[in-house]
Amino acid sequence: MAMVSGDLTLLSLTDVGDRIRRGDVSSFAVTEAQLSRIARLEPGLHAYAQVMDASALEQAKVADEEIAAGRHRGPLHGVPIAVKDLCWVEGVPSRAGTLVHRDFIPDEDATVVRRLRQAGAIIIGKTQMTEGAYSDYHPAITPSVNPWNADYWTGISSSGSAVAAAAGLCFGAIASDTGGSIRWPSAANGVTGLKPTWGRVSRHGVFDLAPSLDHIGTIARSAMDAGIMLAAIAGSDPRDPTAAAQSVPDLASASRGGIGGLRVGFDPRWNSEDVEPQTQAALAAAAAVFFDLGALMVEIRFPDVSQAVSDWVPNCAVEAAAVHERDFAENRELYGPILAGVIEMGRAVSEAEYQQILLRRAIFRHEVEALFATVDLILTPVQPFAPLTLAAIATLGEQPDLIARLQRYTCPLDMSGHPALTLPAGVAKDGMPIGLQLLAGQFQELKLVRAGAAFQKHTTWHHRHPGHG
Repeated sequence: MAMVSGDLTLLSLTDVGDRIRRGDVSSFAVTEAQLSRIARLEPGLHAYAQVMDASALEQAKVADEEIAAGRHRGPLHGVPIAVKDLCWVEGVPSRAGTLVHRDFIPDEDATVVRRLRQAGAIIIGKTQMTEGAYSDYHPAITPSVNPWNADYWTGISSSGSAVAAAAGLCFGAIASDTGGSIRWPSAANGVTGLKPTWGRVSRHGVFDLAPSLDHIGTIARSAMDAGIMLAAIAGSDPRDPTAAAQSVPDLASASRGGIGGLRVGFDPRWNSEDVEPQTQAALAAAAAVFFDLGALMVEIRFPDVSQAVSDWVPNCAVEAAAVHERDFAENRELYGPILAGVIEMGRAVSEAEYQQILLRRAIFRHEVEALFATVDLILTPVQPFAPLTLAAIATLGEQPDLIARLQRYTCPLDMSGHPALTLPAGVAKDGMPIGLQLLAGQFQELKLVRAGAAFQKHTTWHHRHPGHG
């Protein structure tokens, strides 16, 4: 569907930020328009756990005053941004999709929220998510709805962030990815998702699911928008010793130049084996675009991912059991069946089993990183299926082989910690979006954003919007 002409809320983050900077429109007017759209569409989409109307308008007034006084902070200044409900926002309930944390009100911002505020962003609300960022919503919480078609999957667990970005309910959103929760929702909702290298973004003030697998990233309507957000939130943090000390590149410069000579790897077997034809066609078309833009297409052999996929569940389960140890012991009745089940599983994994998983994971990480000595990026599907209906998702629990297929292209990159960018890249026969994925070496997010921006400059998939007008 074509973008609704003249709708301010469906502009790119970059575009609306430029208009605010030039004074063509005020942050207050943009925020009012955003809140008006949320009020109209949110009752049917359930993208938000909480909308912060009053404080958002107050922040917008301050942004306008600062910009008028010549104190422009950068491309996010005055732009409404949403944050996933696992991020602490001072004085605002932060429930992480759970009942066990339903009364938790933090007395400080998460580092990512604080850095968004420092960049001048308007925090417009907290997006809805699955329970504890695992694979299903708590039974007491209404799931987010895919704005393209309510009968289709929204992805997990950053579904609210992706729905909000797709439906024009924010210009970008903070999200997280432990097994695919930036990439699946981005593909399902036709938006762009950037999962950075593990450690690129501080996790201070962010509820853990599995700390060594959790990646904090961004979802927006373009690669440039996602990159600009990442640049604002990334970097070392004394409050999180695992936050990497590597310098953060100038991601806003990624659209300059081009991708001539960039080496894009692809594994013909991995990209086609048991992969639905529509997804294969979208990958082939994307490869042709990269080739036409001057990239060198290089055939590679990706390491076997079957063990990493198999190990992901017990790895995640052990860490989730540790995270929830006290709450689960004291308030077991407040947990939904899916998260409770994974916690119980984690408690049953032996020390020897977990140690073997960690050793295999270290080997796999090195095998993946070794590929980037010969290529700059790797092109893969996000999932092997066509867009999934909710009815199909409901059967996954009865078909472990289908779950493993779904996880094949996402979980391994959380096990290895490598960055990945999801881009809308086609339309299925049912009219739903199809996404693809680019992978890069550790801390090579600039290459991802550069390639994504070039792809989106020469394609129109990211300009499609659900027909909510």
